[in-house]
Amino acid sequence: MKPILSIIKIGGNVIENKSELSKFLTLFSKLDGFKLLVHGGGKSATEIAKKMGVESKMIGGRRITDEKSLEVITMVYAGLTNKNIVAELQANNCNAIGMSGADGNAIQAHKRPVKDIDYGFAGDIDGINDGLLAHLLTLGLTPVFCAMTHDGKGQLLNTNADTIASELAIGLSTLYDTTLYYCFEKNGVLKDVTDETSVIRKIDTETYEALLDQKIIADGMLPKMTNCFHALNNGVGKVCIGNVSMLEKNENPYTTLIL
Repeated sequence: MKPILSIIKIGGNVIENKSELSKFLTLFSKLDGFKLLVHGGGKSATEIAKKMGVESKMIGGRRITDEKSLEVITMVYAGLTNKNIVAELQANNCNAIGMSGADGNAIQAHKRPVKDIDYGFAGDIDGINDGLLAHLLTLGLTPVFCAMTHDGKGQLLNTNADTIASELAIGLSTLYDTTLYYCFEKNGVLKDVTDETSVIRKIDTETYEALLDQKIIADGMLPKMTNCFHALNNGVGKVCIGNVSMLEKNENPYTTLIL
């Protein structure tokens, strides 16, 4: 029987809310079994860039990462945000270690080719170093990944945190019974975006196709769901989407995705 591994990705809205972040990190620290955390940067990178006189360019909700922007997100994602999370986890007796994809060659990626849009120093993932991560977990360490990878040639790359979480879950699923959690401000996938109580409790492949046809899953939820089913189709046992209370294992509603 494979050991249990929980991989949890937290969104920017959790990171930006100090009380929610503190609650999440307390719950995360108490999770049984092996665990790994992935985080984005929230709005901090945009705010700090503005203070530094660096323009933040976005297209369709995605950041255009030019050279100056890459410097800012490296400082914020891999520095300020990552180390604050690691420090609070240590305060919760969780022996966390902050990481980017470059650390230990943990996540290999390449610069996204220019097609219709030049996203700059954006990275698409090629593979993960599952042996390194398994070793760290066995040592009792909890890796905390920021949303950055590298190309193996000295170049850091800005990489979508949802995608990092999905690829880590896939890469480690051969060694662990892996569950992937996407933790954000909503209660789960909602049938009605204006009604927080309309959580869809379970979504399988057939249900997913129907929700797409009905336009219930659309806009910003589309890429997240794509990552979810990519993980499920590549060895990950289960994917859950919900808010911080999802980790309390109580009757609070959240969405579970299965094949």
